[in-house]
Amino acid sequence: MRWLVLIVLVLASLARADESERTWTTDDGVRILVNTPERVDANKPTLVVLYACPNGNTIEQTMGARLEPGMDWHFDIQHVAAQTRKLREIDPERNIVLACVEADTKSWPGWRKKHSDNSKRIRAIVDEVSRAAPGSDKRLALAAHSGGGSFIFGYINGGDAIGDDVERIAFLDANYGYDDADRHGDKLLAWLARDSKRRLIVIAYDDRDVTLNGKKIVSDTGGTYRASERMIERLGQELKFKRGPMGPFTHVGNARDGGSNATFLVHTNPDKKILHTVLVERNGLLHALTVGTDLQWKWGGAFFGERAYASLIQPATSPTSAPAKSQAAAGIPPRPDKVMGGKAFAETIADLPAKARENAIVQEILRGNVPEFLRKFSTIQLDGITYEVAPDYLAIGGDDDFVRMPMTPQSATIVAQAFGCSLPTRKIVNDVYAEADVKLEPKPLTEKREAVETFVQHNEIIESQRKGKPFGALVAGHKKDVVVSNRLKEKPNRVAIYGWHKPDGKPIQPLYVGHVGNYVDYSHGVRLVKNEVFIDGKPRALGEVMKDPKLCELVSDEGPIDASYP
Repeated sequence: MRWLVLIVLVLASLARADESERTWTTDDGVRILVNTPERVDANKPTLVVLYACPNGNTIEQTMGARLEPGMDWHFDIQHVAAQTRKLREIDPERNIVLACVEADTKSWPGWRKKHSDNSKRIRAIVDEVSRAAPGSDKRLALAAHSGGGSFIFGYINGGDAIGDDVERIAFLDANYGYDDADRHGDKLLAWLARDSKRRLIVIAYDDRDVTLNGKKIVSDTGGTYRASERMIERLGQELKFKRGPMGPFTHVGNARDGGSNATFLVHTNPDKKILHTVLVERNGLLHALTVGTDLQWKWGGAFFGERAYASLIQPATSPTSAPAKSQAAAGIPPRPDKVMGGKAFAETIADLPAKARENAIVQEILRGNVPEFLRKFSTIQLDGITYEVAPDYLAIGGDDDFVRMPMTPQSATIVAQAFGCSLPTRKIVNDVYAEADVKLEPKPLTEKREAVETFVQHNEIIESQRKGKPFGALVAGHKKDVVVSNRLKEKPNRVAIYGWHKPDGKPIQPLYVGHVGNYVDYSHGVRLVKNEVFIDGKPRALGEVMKDPKLCELVSDEGPIDASYP
């Protein structure tokens, strides 16, 4: 092999005690991780599941980990490690090895454009991974999600035939690059014909009319739905396909030796949702690796059902996946050049599970995707104390396209600490309303209170009320505040909310701790209060003032408060 390969043995960051891992990087920037069961039986055959990372995802994110507050939501959308662990549980007759490959550009299409001989290089990567896996009788399953499918097509392009050691190919919403001009169909048909045990699995969804921020996500000729139809048309010229409904999917397969060795599952997507990552998350890899075998009925779940591998998701311990740590008086970082506006971001999280949604929100705010007008705080000057508060509730986006973003108290606390701030007390909320330059009338909504689309709807209502008022003016009255309160000692693991003042100054929402701690609805707002306050001109920490038996009355009407959330 002509490449210089740097082998680096690493402490397994996402592996269990009964697994081992090693990584290496090729001289052209391809990073490889091989996860192996601790005990390998040399007398058993080995299946090497080679998984190509999707665009924008690291190996660690692709492997997956248990989400903690502040972690990037990408750790919770594939879980190929946990799905492989489930396969190991139900298939004791083989050694199951998982290998993930990541391009240095985090994009296999981009990496291939950099290398004119990319197909030859990809064949070499596959051979290198196979040699690195333990065992002698080895077979390969090539699998990929999203842009990782480009890796598989690069492999197919790399020779006159698909290797005889490849027993399964799985495209998990990843077959964008299928092209008859590259003889992909010819090679797949020839490969299937040589062995009845081989399997081709294509999972996709109808993405033709799906929109994001008002625009279609695929072109008039692109997307995996159209790619799947092209594949079906070409392969169907030689295979006897049958098409029919299978739950929310259209199933297309050929009958051979009691099963299909070419299977297409295309979600009909009547609601026109973005199902791209959901197809993997909901047991997609498990299904793709077992369909057409007896193992399909042994992993204790169903494709597109609840995660059958949930108990096998491990916590993340590597530095690359650790939650963000608090920073004293860090301030809000500059907004990056290429980030989404508020409405576009809201659409990307609309269908995420609650925990993944929260982590996506935290990650986006911590990277600085916050409007400019929220960065200049307003001063509240009262008898004995001066402090600064954000002029409005936390939002994601820029000044011309932002959405005020409700979140759990846990998420709000992470963000507040990272920016050198705290959450307000009930007294601070009252004082802010009294001092506000712009007082807006509450506009309650009654339907889909917890839906992201309602967050956006309420934000639009507020903006219509605020029209003509300058950015940066202290605004109040338009949401309930997530607050710190002594009531949380009575009822831990709850969210404390208060406010939403009416024009007469009376709040709609008395101090309330009836909701569980992860409850969020459109009416909740997070207003930051800087940790540094001034008492008689001297700087003090807000948290210490809250707890002080005498000074607390400057910021609390509940007596001393421990500002840390349970």
